[in-house]
Amino acid sequence: MLDPRTLKVLFILVAGYMALLLPGAVWPAYLDSPVGILAVIPFLSVYLFHNIGIPGLLEHNGLCGWGWCAPTLFGWVFIVLFWLLVAWLLAWLVAHVLMARKSSDKA
Repeated sequence: MLDPRTLKVLFILVAGYMALLLPGAVWPAYLDSPVGILAVIPFLSVYLFHNIGIPGLLEHNGLCGWGWCAPTLFGWVFIVLFWLLVAWLLAWLVAHVLMARKSSDKA
């Protein structure tokens, strides 16, 4: 699970996601494109987890009147760890499939 191939695929996935979002730092209209959906899904997942019942993710316990509450520090850490776990599991699956394909090619 922590073999170098999995870590390499994880690095490629995270670097690819960051490269996909990097133009948004210079050109904000870029995030209004369909790529913006990829940028907002991890952020909006904190509201899904709050609705599921995980406490402490949003400021004021999610009661911010008409506005959307910002995530707390725990909420940000939770989002980052959750999506890194998802990326790591995806990287592990890709590395496993690549290794199985490589071993079947040798046979």
